[in-house]
Amino acid sequence: MSKLGIIAGNGVFPIEVAAGARRHGVSVIAVAHLNETDPALEKYVDEITWIKIGELERIIEVFKRGGVDQAAMAGGISRARLKDSFAPDARALQMLARIGRFSDDAVLRGVAGEVESEGIPIIDPVPLVADALARPGLAAGPQLSEAQLQDLDLAFAVARQIGNFDIGQTVAVRDGIVAAVEAVEGTDAALRRAAQLMGKRLVVAKSAKPGQDLRFDRPAIGPATIALLAEIGAAVLGVEAGVTLVLDRAGTIEAARVSGVAVYGHV
Repeated sequence: MSKLGIIAGNGVFPIEVAAGARRHGVSVIAVAHLNETDPALEKYVDEITWIKIGELERIIEVFKRGGVDQAAMAGGISRARLKDSFAPDARALQMLARIGRFSDDAVLRGVAGEVESEGIPIIDPVPLVADALARPGLAAGPQLSEAQLQDLDLAFAVARQIGNFDIGQTVAVRDGIVAAVEAVEGTDAALRRAAQLMGKRLVVAKSAKPGQDLRFDRPAIGPATIALLAEIGAAVLGVEAGVTLVLDRAGTIEAARVSGVAVYGHV
């Protein structure tokens, strides 16, 4: 691979992927989403094109014109912003009509299928980012009690069940009671609601959905995740070892250590 195309969403992951590709001697051509992608990505790529959400034909045109060998999706798109920034072109509308569902997984698979139909394979970008995935066991913070381990098992069991319906990835539990499950409002709002209902010391699990295509849709945590958990007084964050992305690992672990939030790789 000499040229990588990145379909960039929000968060730090597009920057980490672009920087990783550069370290491997790969040129990067990015398509970034207005009001979603961090403008700092421009410093890490050879070419960047800004689009609205849903401009599928333009993504393909940019990649074909740039001669990319492979492409990757990096970073999410906020569902809450879709009502203001969704501008699907004719190709996107045809794809949506064909897949018949507007769930995250179905749409991402649809976009990937359209790009690949033009001879541009969609790859998993994680191998480009060194030490990107969560490791088993305690990564930071205090040891978990037996009760917290039981709560974590429950949270993961529920997360995998809601994942079967493509609802969300995050579940909060305290003392054996499910406080909140993530839906369309997103992780932050779900966890704030859980804290309002159940108070502090929540045990939180973040899990991939069963059958999730990890090339473009992995659960991820970063310093901002820890900051939110510290803000609401949560005690534990459980992530799937070997699956969940840990963005800015050093910053994430240090934030957890300072705030006293336990980060635990669940297997």
